[in-house]
Amino acid sequence: MMSAPTVLILAAGQGTRMRSGTPKVLHEICGRAMIMWPIAAATAAGAARIVVVDSPARPLEGMLPDGVESAVQPQPNGTGGAVAAGIAAAGELEPSETVLVLIGDAPLVDAEVIAGLLDAHHAGGHAATMATTVMSDPTGYGRVVRSDDGAVARVVESKGGGDATAQELHIREINTGIFAFRAGALARALPLLSADNAQGELYLPQVIEVLGTLGESVAAHEVADEDVVLGVNDRAGLARVTAVAQARINGAHMAAGVTIVDPSATVIDVGVEIGPDTVIEPFTTIRGSSRIGAGCTIRHSYIVDAVIEDGASVGPFAYLRPGAVLRAGSKVGTFVEVKNSDIGAGTKVPHLSYIGDADVGPGSNLGAATITANYDGRAKHRTTIGSGVRTGVDTTLVAPVALGDDSYTGAGSVVTDDVPPGALAVARARQRNIDGYAERGPRPK
Repeated sequence: MMSAPTVLILAAGQGTRMRSGTPKVLHEICGRAMIMWPIAAATAAGAARIVVVDSPARPLEGMLPDGVESAVQPQPNGTGGAVAAGIAAAGELEPSETVLVLIGDAPLVDAEVIAGLLDAHHAGGHAATMATTVMSDPTGYGRVVRSDDGAVARVVESKGGGDATAQELHIREINTGIFAFRAGALARALPLLSADNAQGELYLPQVIEVLGTLGESVAAHEVADEDVVLGVNDRAGLARVTAVAQARINGAHMAAGVTIVDPSATVIDVGVEIGPDTVIEPFTTIRGSSRIGAGCTIRHSYIVDAVIEDGASVGPFAYLRPGAVLRAGSKVGTFVEVKNSDIGAGTKVPHLSYIGDADVGPGSNLGAATITANYDGRAKHRTTIGSGVRTGVDTTLVAPVALGDDSYTGAGSVVTDDVPPGALAVARARQRNIDGYAERGPRPK
């Protein structure tokens, strides 16, 4: 039985082409910070330990999930130096242990790719196994040079003018940056790395060549999906990776029975749950840890950290903010905003309303322009609306206030006192008509 690997995720030495005050690996991709993607993949693949290698400024301090360890690369001397820092922080490893290396700014690796690499590594009994892929345009990537018998000889970089020959630059098989090592072999090879290259750095792929000279077995495991090597160096790269991640997320929901009418016009974060037979119409955005039940319809709406139960309907142009809960069969319609409120089963808020900090019972109907005035300038207050309540159009409920079951409000009312069950609240000035006003009133010029 193979042992679970120790995983090193290299996040140190990130460039500055993002033009941002936010560290590159903390930029979000579909609702998850970039560095969290390889962490999630390693966790799903059954990693025993995860060590993230940070830079001396420690931009990731306090940002990593519980149980994930951190190490510091003292100087920006390349991926080889980053792995050496990670090994040092991990402490003494058993020589037979497996060390898996992932890249913090190449977030599209998944548990399936990791599992395939580890299976190949353990099946072959190799000192090192490198994940490779064949790219139509390998520009900028390290090329995998094989010997006459097809074995991996070395990796040549192509970042600097003197790293690779013209013939080597024609090679389309590239190093993905993902490696599996036998810990003892890696420990022997790291001190033998040389910075004699155009970048003056310690390249981790050089370990492959060093191990070969030590008589160790090295191999390549080809990955069919070249997206695993898509890295983020700038905003354009972030957009490319986000597009791939979004397509994967949307595809997984559709495979699970969700209808997404136009996936290219739909944004769904990685943490969102959606039940089968729900229809997501174009130009909908669903963020955070929102949960949507089965058989719902979501039309052109923006949803953040909300819960929508089975059979509910949202939109178009609705905004569900954090803490919004729509119970089964409820409806939130056009230009309705709901925040930190529980909308009861079968209740309808059809249009042009703001419901904030409210508890609404089942079977109620809130007329157009119903507003809960939940903030008095100093504190937020809740509104309680019972079951079977009917509010007239343009009703304002000044919290804290409660409407009893089966109560009504007259159109245009500003309700400041509790309404008993079954009562009608009319809170507006009595209408007064002034006869002859047109003849004696102001005339337009």
